[in-house]
Amino acid sequence: MTIQVGEKIPDVTLKTTDMKDVTTAELFSGKKVVLFALPGAFTPTCSAKHLPGFVQNAEAIKAKGVDDVICLSVNDAFVMAAWAKDQGSEGKVTLIADGSGELTRALGLDFDASNFGMGVRSQRYAAIVEDGVLKGLYVEKPMAFEVSSAEAVLAQL
Repeated sequence: MTIQVGEKIPDVTLKTTDMKDVTTAELFSGKKVVLFALPGAFTPTCSAKHLPGFVQNAEAIKAKGVDDVICLSVNDAFVMAAWAKDQGSEGKVTLIADGSGELTRALGLDFDASNFGMGVRSQRYAAIVEDGVLKGLYVEKPMAFEVSSAEAVLAQL
């Protein structure tokens, strides 16, 4: 079942791009965070539009009282580190690896992309999280990129 607005983000341990453990409590407690997730690093829409939009708009988003902008993907930390470097996201967007899809499944936002050779992945979405509680959730329809863009999220803040 998909997480609902008003519910707490599940307690899960993830990885930073430097392979350190980080808990969801550390990422979200006492903060206002924009979280966005996507099917995979280095994939076409994710690399051409989704992450770049948040990199370009990070300053404007943070000016609205947001403490951090976090990109989550079901990729390992090494891939996320390479993608962060490729996309120039350092200091703007925090990339977090959900390598086993544990948080993605706990949120109920996973999907099976095995027919594309990708296994279980995250749906494309954006969320606004305040002090660990989901305040807004914008999940894309399959193959769409509309409600989870940086511009769309900026309009919700």
